[in-house]
Amino acid sequence: MTMFIRSFVIILLILGSGLTLVNFYGLTQNLRPDNIAIENLRFGDIDVSLNKEELLQSSKMLPNENPIDYSKRLTTVIANGIAHIHWERYDSSKFNQLVPIWENWALYAMGKFSGIPEYKRYHYSNPQKSMERGIGICGDASMIMSQVLKNSGIESKIISFPGHVMVAANIQNQSFVFDPDFGVVLESSLEELNKNPELVDGAYSAVGHPASDDSFFTRMFKEEYQVWDGVDHFISKKYYFEKLAYAIKWPIPIAMIVIAIWIIVRSSSFRKTKTN
Repeated sequence: MTMFIRSFVIILLILGSGLTLVNFYGLTQNLRPDNIAIENLRFGDIDVSLNKEELLQSSKMLPNENPIDYSKRLTTVIANGIAHIHWERYDSSKFNQLVPIWENWALYAMGKFSGIPEYKRYHYSNPQKSMERGIGICGDASMIMSQVLKNSGIESKIISFPGHVMVAANIQNQSFVFDPDFGVVLESSLEELNKNPELVDGAYSAVGHPASDDSFFTRMFKEEYQVWDGVDHFISKKYYFEKLAYAIKWPIPIAMIVIAIWIIVRSSSFRKTKTN
């Protein structure tokens, strides 16, 4: 075995074994941060009231639940289950915005070394992972809702305004705009709200937010917006890379170890054959 091959084998064994151990360690860890205080939250003491298990369970459609009632309830559930941390205020590793290496080494590497801001403070496309981590802003809440609705057979669109993201749906011939970030349901179409933004007045303060939020969203609905056909359309590149990152999480390290062992065995067999 040449020096180069020997070094290559050592590197494969170290990387493969190290990443495998990291993956096993991750099985013992909780992705949801346990160090969130009221002062870290945008909505203060009315911010998050559901733990991970409650959020995951409550997000499921109940037997015989009407799709409209479910969509309205889901809006509130997501708002109450996702901690609205001040996204840019803290170090990215403090609340697992940077995906921890023990959770997914590929996403961690992208956040640590790629220089792409979206990976340093990562927004999950997978709703289960997003709910498990339990932190986010409007885009996270809307991506969760869009996919959870889809999984329940309810089609929706992700809507992005300058500075905010929401979900729109037509359910049983009735139009809705859902704001799962704030827990607000608007029983109007986007077109109606765009033409008559005063329909928003009072909707946010009615669920405990300051009256200034009513004013903000009344102004916002006057702005132009973009419509996205699901999460894979909204964040296409990250959506597919995230799927790849979790698909290779275990196979790549195991393959490194197997290849290294194969090279060692092959070299050993070659030496024996040459000796004989």
